[in-house]
Amino acid sequence: MNDAGAVKAYVVSLGCDKNRIDTEHMLALLSDGAVVVGEPENADVIIINTCGFVEEAKRESIDAILEMARYKKAGAKALVVTGCLAQRYARELSEELPEVDAFLGVSGYGKINEAVRRALRGERFVCTERIDADFEERVLTTPAHYAYVRIADGCSNNCSYCAIPIIRGPQRSRELKSVLREIERLRRDGVLEVILIAQDTARYGEDAGRRMIAELVDEAAGIMEGGWLRLMYCYPDAVTDELIGAMMKHKSVCRYLDMPVQHFSDKILKSMNRRNTSESAKAAVKRLHGLGFALRTTVMVGFPGETEEDFRILTDCVEELKFENLGCFKYSAEEGTKAAEMPGQVPEEKKAERYDAVMRLQKRISREICAGLKGTTQKAVIDGRREDGLYIARTMGQAPESDGVTFVSSKKSLTPGTFHDVLIKDAYDYDLFGELNEHS
Repeated sequence: MNDAGAVKAYVVSLGCDKNRIDTEHMLALLSDGAVVVGEPENADVIIINTCGFVEEAKRESIDAILEMARYKKAGAKALVVTGCLAQRYARELSEELPEVDAFLGVSGYGKINEAVRRALRGERFVCTERIDADFEERVLTTPAHYAYVRIADGCSNNCSYCAIPIIRGPQRSRELKSVLREIERLRRDGVLEVILIAQDTARYGEDAGRRMIAELVDEAAGIMEGGWLRLMYCYPDAVTDELIGAMMKHKSVCRYLDMPVQHFSDKILKSMNRRNTSESAKAAVKRLHGLGFALRTTVMVGFPGETEEDFRILTDCVEELKFENLGCFKYSAEEGTKAAEMPGQVPEEKKAERYDAVMRLQKRISREICAGLKGTTQKAVIDGRREDGLYIARTMGQAPESDGVTFVSSKKSLTPGTFHDVLIKDAYDYDLFGELNEHS
């Protein structure tokens, strides 16, 4: 790593947490023969791990490639593009972007060193072959006290709007022993919070013959004793009694669930090829809230055929169910998906109008929920400190990077990656403010 002759690499990672893990695997592989630098102007090779999930993400990826191409002209010797966009459009991009030397698909990061070597020799390299490898070594790009653990790749749900099965293929679950080994290693390295992720986390193991998510939670919770285990991306129809029971059994498991519902109109849910109905999703939400869970969800507006009545059903249910955290995105017609060919495509202006309405509604709901926490004492993990001296923390109901945060005032110094009891004194639209309980 300190060899003066080592290749200097600058890495850009775009997109979701699953993409971040691919980047972390690449960084581990690169560490054998390259040193990662913090500025693109100092790099021999620039690597961009792209996202291609929706149109907005594609534009961001293309913009990043064009921006980094300027550094290649200024001195970098090679430009490598990896990830979802490369997987799906390698042929077209290789023709339109001659400044890019290599393209690697979503599971081709095992070939990153070969791609870099060949690119530095002036060779063009393209690989979109899906390589199923359970590579565990990573260089964390998150703060040292939390980490994402991907338990499966790909997706077999085949929602009509989603390109993930096209890009990443069907669901392929990792072996249970491999996942547990990774969690054990992270815990030994001081990771306080492990966040389990997949495209549909609750269906872990289904492709191998049986769902094993409850078993995984049960065993991982023991490893994470004294810390937190958090679950993201659990579709409502797969949140079973067995899974809930495993989560309730352990103090180390966050009473938090990310459960994307997408819509509450049965007509739209059917067109989306979702397995749940409006009533089954509502029942799951009400049950989990009754057990003390904080819930995060995502909803989609502007799906083909969505009428004003469908949209009213969606907003009425959002109002009724009062999710602690909610994200909204506008439908994007992705080529190769069934929804892209459906009649009744909604105009962009109408999508934007509905998106704004949902976010205004959720802002009010979130403000009310946050206000209801004033006067309570919440256990929180310290993530960092602001320039004004306030600490940035998260409660069990706040996942990193996607939800609000808790600002903490403290007279004593607090270390990132430590738990403290915080008395909530004030609330904002999405965030909380509290004072350290001096006895915590």
